[in-house]
This record gives sequence, C-alpha cells and structure tokens, in this order.
Amino acid sequence: MILTRRMLLAASAASLAMPAFADTTAAPAAPTADSLQDIAIGDANAKVTIDEFLSFTCPHCANFHNNFYAKLKADYIDTGKVRLVYHEVYFDQLGLLGAMMARCGGDMRYFGITDMMYEKQRDWAGAPDVATAVAELSKIGVAAGMAQADIDKCLRDQPMAEALVARYQAAIAKYFPNDSFQGTPSFLVNGVVNKDIHEGMQYADLQKILDAELAK
Repeated sequence: MILTRRMLLAASAASLAMPAFADTTAAPAAPTADSLQDIAIGDANAKVTIDEFLSFTCPHCANFHNNFYAKLKADYIDTGKVRLVYHEVYFDQLGLLGAMMARCGGDMRYFGITDMMYEKQRDWAGAPDVATAVAELSKIGVAAGMAQADIDKCLRDQPMAEALVARYQAAIAKYFPNDSFQGTPSFLVNGVVNKDIHEGMQYADLQKILDAELAK
C-alpha cells in the first residue's frame, strides 16, 4: 500500500499533540527525495549487500530485527562481510512518524533508536491515538540522548515527511516493478529479491544464504 498525499497530510496531526514553540534559526533548504539517503551499516565494499524493506509498525519486521539483527551484525556486518541497507516503508501515519523518529538523531543514532522502537513497538505503534504514540516515541528519543525540543521539531517536519514518502514510492517502483512488492519485511541480496529470508526462518538458514553468496 502506497501512502497517498491525503494520507500523508494526516501526519501533520502529530503537531497537535505537542506545544508550539518559536524557532528563530534560519530554515535549511527543504529536503527532497533525491537529497535523502537510505541508512546503511557495514563496509561499503562488503561482498554482500542486503537491502531490507521494513516498516516500523510491522510486527513481522520487529520479530526479524529482534531475533536476527544482533547476530547478523556480530557475525557478518562488523566483520566486513555484509552491508545492510534499510529502506523504510510507510503503510500508515505512525509508520512514517516512526521513521522520522529513527532519523531524528542522525545516522549515528539511527540503529540504536531502531532497536528501541522495535523493542517497544507495542507501546507506541499500538497506542490508542496519535498523541499517545508521539509521547511514546518522544520517550525513545529522550532515552537516545535527544532534547525534547529537537524531537518535537523533527516529528513536525512536514517537508521531511513529504520527501520520505516520495523516496519510498520511488524505491518501491525501482526495486519491485509491476506491483511486485508483497509486504514487509522484504529482502534483496546483492540486488536480487530473496523470498527465502523471512522472520520465521532459523538463523542457521540465513547463514547458509549469506555464506553461499560470499563463496561466489
């Protein structure tokens, strides 16, 4: 499901949950889909690149991350064998706000915030309303060392929201042509869609896939 412009506008409702504040600093240039970068971890020259398409509100993505990410990082990413690239997918308003929260702290905090958001997914993604969800996301940002004012400004950044959605739409069209995208999490290994990678697999089976690619 691709977020429409009308659905995107709903993200601005999050600003109603936060107090207004004065910002006297000069506004930077508005981000565009082309100016944004996908967040990656691992050696840029790694032999294997995994592209993961994920949603922060997706429980299957949370299960995959919570069960495999730490092992994958220790065994393959930190050893220079694999580079992991995240492509955020926005099924809903909260998924978009979650992605904005993950990016609020910059690249250095992104994966740490991702860890916390997936660990506490029920608290914020399962919140009864947007205001509560924003409050829970703010707690995560504060725990990651961010100032509340910076979090508020980040989650109210409508140009950023629009640019993220445009980038997401372009990525889905590029990597999954002819409406072939089937949901999250989805994976490409060295540019090829791999449907054998999924949340219910065993880590040993994931290792076999990666080791076979490394052996080529």
